[in-house]
Amino acid sequence: MQVFLLHTGQVPIRARRFRHFQNRAAMKQVPQPMSDSLHIAIVGGGAAGVFAAIACAEALGARGRVTIFEAGPKPLAKVRISGGGRCNVTNARTDPRDLVAHYPRGGRELLGPFHRFGPRETIAWFESRGVPLVTQPDLCLFPASDDSATVIDCLLSAARDAGITLRTGCGVKRIDHNGARFCLALATGEIATADRVLLATGGAKGLDLAAALGHHIEPPVPSLFTFRVADPRCTHLAGIVVPEAVANVPGTRLQGAGPLLFTHEGLSGPAILRLSAWGARELAACGYRFTCALNFLPPLTTPAVAEKLNALRTTHGRKQLHTWSPLGLPQRLWEQLVSASGARPGVAWAETPATIVQSLARLATASEFPVSGKAVNREEFVTCGGVSLREVDFRTMESRLRPGLFFAGEVLDIDGLTGGFNFQAAWTTGWHAGTAMAR
Repeated sequence: MQVFLLHTGQVPIRARRFRHFQNRAAMKQVPQPMSDSLHIAIVGGGAAGVFAAIACAEALGARGRVTIFEAGPKPLAKVRISGGGRCNVTNARTDPRDLVAHYPRGGRELLGPFHRFGPRETIAWFESRGVPLVTQPDLCLFPASDDSATVIDCLLSAARDAGITLRTGCGVKRIDHNGARFCLALATGEIATADRVLLATGGAKGLDLAAALGHHIEPPVPSLFTFRVADPRCTHLAGIVVPEAVANVPGTRLQGAGPLLFTHEGLSGPAILRLSAWGARELAACGYRFTCALNFLPPLTTPAVAEKLNALRTTHGRKQLHTWSPLGLPQRLWEQLVSASGARPGVAWAETPATIVQSLARLATASEFPVSGKAVNREEFVTCGGVSLREVDFRTMESRLRPGLFFAGEVLDIDGLTGGFNFQAAWTTGWHAGTAMAR
């Protein structure tokens, strides 16, 4: 357990809502300093909370103190396991207008904050502290060490240098506000007071704290998940990757593009994760039972593919349908499509009926799979839902309803696609909240 002295000011507790604290003799008052310095409480020791604490403490200097309350045994737990232990710190898309297009929820609100602190500033922040970042071909940025521990060590070192108090194993059970200060009931039995509070903890607890302080919560549902498909085609094709595909839900505007992976459980890969993110709420509403249609040859349409295949009856008439994949699809996938088209075994292109060609074109561009549930993407732990964005001032990340209360990270109704976008939202909202709390 990491524990440093928490310095908070002593104030009279007058409101009736605080009376239950006074009646609990077992509770200890956290030691109070004699100075009139500003006291900041950060609830949550994840990426957003720690980053906000650093920004706040560095801006405050000797004018105040910052304490992080983390319920778990260690801070930055999700940073440690993200990206398979490598930590996708951010994305190389530095144009805010391009960047916000990768947030199914919260993109419009993040446009202004990204102009002030976005990927360019994030990269400079880490590299100035001895963590060089490497850009991958897909524009994801990882530490050159390829180890999330490098990012964690950097953040914790910056927090120590800034004089931040970190208390692990010390969750916050309740927060009350008397109009001037906040009163925090800690899981240790202590009471702490603070001038300003940042909620930066994900999960149900953070949302419960926000709701108790009067905020509307958009119901959380999973985002970035894979599809369970009880279909023998998936089992037969398990391990096959289609480099570029488009997945959509017929009858809706939902779609996702990118590489597609067949698994024993069903469908995965960036195309599916993006579809699940954009359709998180709609897919939850239908109980994750819907039809997923796949185009294996985007941007080609069914008529365009039919035209290409018809030409093969003349140009490659002696070749057999089953043994040659003419459009660049994985051979095993092509064989499955040919079998599903009803073509007889051993048939050559010159002998292939037009109806079979049309069937093949449709299967290559609009194969349908019945989805019967979702599976967790093990490298991402993302939900949509959280504190309503209408109730937050995105210039400062301060509550519009409760002055002195700030938000950052997962507690907000913001979520991004895979590729470092969720971490970037944490750095950006954390930096804005931290600097604003110090003013």
